[in-house]
This record gives sequence, C-alpha cells and structure tokens, in this order.
Amino acid sequence: MTEPRTSSIVTAMEELISTYHELNGSNVDELAELPTPLEFMQYVRRGRPFVIRGAVSEWPAMQWTVEYLENEMKGCRVQIAMTPSGNADAAVVNHTDNQTYFVKPLERDESFTDFIRDIRAQEFSDAKEISHVKYSQAQNDNLRGEYEQLYKDVDKDIPWAKIAFGGREPDAINLWIGNSRSITALHKDNYENIYCQIIGSKNFVLLSPLETACVNEKMLPCATYALDASSYGVYRRSQTWQLSIEQETVPFAVWNPDKPNEQQTRFTHLSRPLRVDLNPGDLLYLPTLW
Repeated sequence: MTEPRTSSIVTAMEELISTYHELNGSNVDELAELPTPLEFMQYVRRGRPFVIRGAVSEWPAMQWTVEYLENEMKGCRVQIAMTPSGNADAAVVNHTDNQTYFVKPLERDESFTDFIRDIRAQEFSDAKEISHVKYSQAQNDNLRGEYEQLYKDVDKDIPWAKIAFGGREPDAINLWIGNSRSITALHKDNYENIYCQIIGSKNFVLLSPLETACVNEKMLPCATYALDASSYGVYRRSQTWQLSIEQETVPFAVWNPDKPNEQQTRFTHLSRPLRVDLNPGDLLYLPTLW
C-alpha cells in the first residue's frame, strides 16, 4: 500500500517532468548563426542544449586525413581505452556472479600509428573477427598534452563562450578518436561541454537533469576490464576478458534509452530523450548535468 506522503511526492514528480517537457518541446534548438555571449548565457541559465551546423567548418582540422594525422603524430604514444565491444565506463553484468558492475576500460599506452591503423581496420572488419575495440577517450586536457601536435589545427577557444564565462580559459580541451563500434554509456558531467565534430559523425541521446528519476541510478561496485598482456592482437576472437573487481562503489544509471523497456523506474515512461546527430563542422553545447 502506498503511503499518502509517498503518493503525493510521486504525483508531484510526474507533474514536474511532464510540465518540463510541455514547456521545452522535444527538439534541440538549431541556431542559424553563432550566438552572442548574451544569447549563449541565456541558454546556460535555462540549461538547454543547442546545435550550430557548420560552426567550426573553417578550422584547419576539417582537412584532417588519416595520413596527415599519422605524419603529425609520428613517434608519439597515446593513452587508449580497450573493451570487448566498445562499452567503456558502462554498467555491465558479470556472468560469473550475475552482479552488475560499473566497468572501466583497460587502459594502455601505444603508438598513435598502431592505434589509428587498428581502429580503421576494425571499422571495416566483421564484428566476429574483432576481439576488442579501441578508443581514445582521455579527459585530461589531452589536446594540449599528448596530442599537442594537433592543437594548432583548432581554435584556441570559443570566443562567445569565453566572454560569457568572464574570460576564463577552458578547463580542458580533449580530443576523442574512435570508430562506429565505440559507445558511450548514459552519464552526466558536472561541467559545461562544447563538442565539435571534426571527422565522421556522432549520435547523441540527451536527457534533461529533471529526468534523473527516470534513469534508475544505482550504487554499483566498480571493476576494470582485464586481458592477458600476451593477447592484444586486433583479430584474436579467442581472447578472454575478465573483470578486476574493486572495493569502490559509484552512482550510475542502469536504464538505457535504446532499450527503454528494461531497468525501468516508475518514472521512466515520462522520459523524452532528445536525439542529435553531429556531422563534420557541427557544434553541440551540452549544459552541465545533461
């Protein structure tokens, strides 16, 4: 039996989420031109994302090719993430104990040349032949670090955002490189993000912070993928992945918008995910906690 107080809280939450969607619509705004700092701050205060098509199409990076990247990064080593199927930092069921873990990728350093050739080969290979997926996903300001040779090819800041934030430099500028097998699990960041697409495309599924009650966030024990160091070959399907279990626990969403009927909460049916596809030159502003 539902207690009266609990029932009133549930009703209030349902009304809050429903009203938010009614007021904000089901699409991400697409701006026809770059915003002024004031216009940008209005989006920041509202906590709403937007897309600008072709916003960075004049960057030299738009001319990148695999050959150019190999030449510029020749002799450099980079940090990469490896997983069995491209699901780094994700909720994964360990079939040994049927426990769900927040699983981090196996991380290792390797030459950029090997990395870029592997992800290219993986993209055009049969999934049955691939033993693991590689992804460069470091969030440690790597474009001004291990990828500094490429930093010259992008603007050093986003002027309208820099002015809006009082002249502050970006806390981090990251370069992420992967292929279509790389999947980022549903998560949230505690900072503002501006994402610029250089090569290929990326598909985003976005949820407002008000939909936290919809995503079934749980405290999950942590683990890290582990693999025999002697079997890193790209095409060895016989590799055996294991989980290295840790003592730490973290809050993490177990509901997947692409599998909406699984891991639901009583509020999940109210979720209205926004879907955005970015193509080369496009820019996405993603507010904090989305």
